[in-house]
Amino acid sequence: MEDVISVFESRTMELHTTRSWDFLGLPIPSYTNNRSTLFPLRLPSYGDHDVVVGIFDSGVWPESKSFDENEGIGRIPCNWKGKCVKGYRFNPASACNRKLIGARYYLNGFEAQYGALNTTAENPEFRSPRDFLGHGTHTASTAVGAVVHNVAFPTSSLLAKGTARGGAPWARLAVYKVCWGKDYEGKCTDADVMAAFDDALHDGVDVISASFGETPPLTPLFESASAIGSFHAMQRGVSVVFSAGNDGPHPSLVQNVSPWSICVAASTMDRTFPTPIFILNHFSIMGESLITTNIINVKLADAINYFNDGICERKNIRKGGKSGKGKVVVCFSTVGQVSIATAQEALKAINASALIFGAPPTTELPDLDLIPTVRIDIDQATQIRNLLAELPRLPMVEIGVARSVIGKSVAPTVAYFSSRGPSSILPDILKPDISAPGVNILAAWPPETAPTVRPSGKFNEEEEGVKWNFQSGTSMSCPHISGVVALIKSVHPNWSPAAIRSAIITTATKVDTSGNTILAGGSMKASDPFDIGAGQVNPIMAINPGLIYDITTNDYITFLCNIGYTDQQINNLILNPSPHFCCRQSTATIANFNYPSITLANLRSTTTIRRIVRNVSLNKNAIYFLRVLPPYGVRVQGGARDGSPALWGNSSAPLPRSPTHGFPS
Repeated sequence: MEDVISVFESRTMELHTTRSWDFLGLPIPSYTNNRSTLFPLRLPSYGDHDVVVGIFDSGVWPESKSFDENEGIGRIPCNWKGKCVKGYRFNPASACNRKLIGARYYLNGFEAQYGALNTTAENPEFRSPRDFLGHGTHTASTAVGAVVHNVAFPTSSLLAKGTARGGAPWARLAVYKVCWGKDYEGKCTDADVMAAFDDALHDGVDVISASFGETPPLTPLFESASAIGSFHAMQRGVSVVFSAGNDGPHPSLVQNVSPWSICVAASTMDRTFPTPIFILNHFSIMGESLITTNIINVKLADAINYFNDGICERKNIRKGGKSGKGKVVVCFSTVGQVSIATAQEALKAINASALIFGAPPTTELPDLDLIPTVRIDIDQATQIRNLLAELPRLPMVEIGVARSVIGKSVAPTVAYFSSRGPSSILPDILKPDISAPGVNILAAWPPETAPTVRPSGKFNEEEEGVKWNFQSGTSMSCPHISGVVALIKSVHPNWSPAAIRSAIITTATKVDTSGNTILAGGSMKASDPFDIGAGQVNPIMAINPGLIYDITTNDYITFLCNIGYTDQQINNLILNPSPHFCCRQSTATIANFNYPSITLANLRSTTTIRRIVRNVSLNKNAIYFLRVLPPYGVRVQGGARDGSPALWGNSSAPLPRSPTHGFPS
């Protein structure tokens, strides 16, 4: 067939689901004299250089204040070719403005795979860019949301009260709805994603943020819409940011591992919602919740009294069992591997008054609950269970209201759910690349969509009306990096996607607020690069990284040749493939691919590794010294051996770097 580059099965990918920017060191921006200011840096844009961020997700709720026009925002960029597409309950004249400048939707792939879109039954979807699931509104708000004051959750409370905004609040937003509600989950087909990439690159976006991925096992890059589309974007100078996935903490389940994109892990921040639990005449503990009303005069019970094997699921309710009325029931995430939502629904079915849920500390908080819920850690839950086993009768318990506390907890910690490396198909490329906040992120939400999807496959209609909602997942960490990319792009508009990624990776921090190594949630061990990549993003430092590791399209092609891809497979990835393309013989090794991290999947003997860096510092005559911290069991020798500077030069040319030698030890 003419004009057909390749044919592959259209697979389905799934969506990965206010304080965060302050925690990352980006204060609330102000706008004066037609220039936004950011202390301690003056960024002439903070989005003002007309950076356009494309969000590939479930659409947008355009009426949210997150998508209002910020003070001082200028005209739509003259080179913008995108448009707002009319659809059900989406009128471009009122929905779009100088902030939300593009909105499209893609259904052909979804309907070919799942049948006609549900537009009439319970909880119908919108055949338009309007968001039904809430996921897209949340991620867009996180990346580029406008400055909105006096935000709280829920609106009537003081939880997380403050000012909400995206990382690049003056950047423009273009929405590409590629994910649709199916069984109350977001489904995104390859066919629709590829179509969106084509349009977004034509429209003129500068950054693409995509919080979805395929469930492992991963397909080869040349058959992946995300990998192919992001390769095309890289060729056009467009950075693509993906979420790492929510399959942690097991190894090698990280998704979106293409070397030309950015893969983002999730971590916590230093905001908590402590909630006191008083077991009368015994002891008290502190959990976390979003509870806004005291719970008193109730008894405390173990799940084993109501559920077979103590597994808090509706299907495990004991036949002819007791009612949970007037009881606070203790459940464990690790008994039967149940989620908070599953346990909530199960306790609602037995008429329990509240849930105390034992789970790893870096899991998400319960959303607006079917029943009031407090999350505690596994050790605390075990302490309660042991007490209940010793007592002849059920004790009384009281639960206080939650408070918002900032700066008292050690953070960040890698989220328990965040997918870990190494990459299952490219183990010589470190993934994830970087980490950003992804636990209990408060951002915009469609008021017609309940913030919680129940395991039974429906929304809790009682919860509608929320305009700001907490969500957790690498889906939430991904738009944080997209916002940072937009900031860097606004300051350095000519930097390549590889240079921007390098700036983010090489300036990351590896320590938490206590000054110790960032811990991995769940095991609470010291995190390693397969947990967190280079570390936690540092937006201020990333603006001026000093040195960058750049990579060209030809470098990527050489890399693919060296890992054994055929000419046709590489042509499948290239934007303008040539029938005459063939891999050239190259002396470059995979280890010398100019990535800003070094990963050797099979180190058996002495290996020499080379990198080329470029000085982009404001100091054109900067001198850099090399320091090597080798991993355990490996001896590394690098830089000049006489103690002289390892790197030198000016900002206009690449700097030579002495090779680094790795020795198995």
